[in-house]
Amino acid sequence: MITRNIYSTVAKALKRFPAVAILGPRQVGKTTLVKQVSKSLKGEVLFLDLEKDSDYNKLNRDAEDFLSQYVKSTVVLDEIQRMPSLLVLLRPLIDENRKPARYLITGSASPDLLKGATESLAGRISYLHLYPINVMELPEKISIHQHWLRGGFPVALTAKSNDFAFDWLGNFITNYIERDLPNLFDVQFSPILMKKMWQMMGHWQSQIINLEDISRSLSVGATTVKRYFDFLEGAFIIHRLPPFYVNINKRLVKAPKLYILDSGMLHRLLHITSNKELAGHPFSGASWEAYVVSQLIYNMPGHLTAYFYRTHTGAECDVVLAQGHIIKYCIEIKLGKTPSVSKGFYQSLADLKCKKCICDMQYITSIQNP
Repeated sequence: MITRNIYSTVAKALKRFPAVAILGPRQVGKTTLVKQVSKSLKGEVLFLDLEKDSDYNKLNRDAEDFLSQYVKSTVVLDEIQRMPSLLVLLRPLIDENRKPARYLITGSASPDLLKGATESLAGRISYLHLYPINVMELPEKISIHQHWLRGGFPVALTAKSNDFAFDWLGNFITNYIERDLPNLFDVQFSPILMKKMWQMMGHWQSQIINLEDISRSLSVGATTVKRYFDFLEGAFIIHRLPPFYVNINKRLVKAPKLYILDSGMLHRLLHITSNKELAGHPFSGASWEAYVVSQLIYNMPGHLTAYFYRTHTGAECDVVLAQGHIIKYCIEIKLGKTPSVSKGFYQSLADLKCKKCICDMQYITSIQNP
């Protein structure tokens, strides 16, 4: 079993907050983590899996009456998006007996997009994110090449073969399109449109989002495309990296860049199933950029925010890490036989007045024979 770095953060939060929520995509290991943490808690722990009809029905009849019986226990509510109205109910229940570790919650969707989750739990809950296994969590037996190829979902990453890993990822994507996304948000999607959108997202990886071009390709309105992106980001599948343009007097690109966060999912969409195929693929550079960006997002301290920077005259920085309006780092990401820092990156450093830069140079020959 791979130890997750967030374990100690969850344990610490449970000593401080009445409720702790662990959010992340499906099949990322949230339930496993919660069961591990629960073993360290003092007192009774009641585990309710809201995807089991028996547990769902216990709360569906009269949730307030049921939960009131477990005031002295830690109640685990697994997959809260199945009953988002519970988030509204938790506020008065917590206020009646405000003590740490009353509720430990998992969810596979952003609460902001859940119907019925309108009540604020500010000051009562700590929201934490569990992403796919990141490069800092890899055991020695798993190489960075395997991690980049297969991504960080535990089943795919630790599979005995690439064939099994990508077969699992294919089924995972199909289930997300046909079942999970509609169930997560209680919204009807067009399965045909969503499938086409997923197929096209692989080719938009690391690119500036142009809603008009995308909507034209899909034969739908730009509003529909944005709505679908909102839900995919709310399900922690994609990330839209915003541009940095505060107080800079230049003509800048102001649309976000698109990243599928898990590299294994991206490679399944692009039908890349080996390191050799990856090394020679025309999208290997975009894949490597997305891989590095995802690892930054997974491991970035909470006081920093990630952006990119690009001007219409050619200055470009792949990642800008800022604390508020203060730029801390500029990062250049390159993959190739002879990668080098571009003139546009140096221009970005001058524009942004950044004194700290990081250049990630990955030689493509190093991934052909890992």
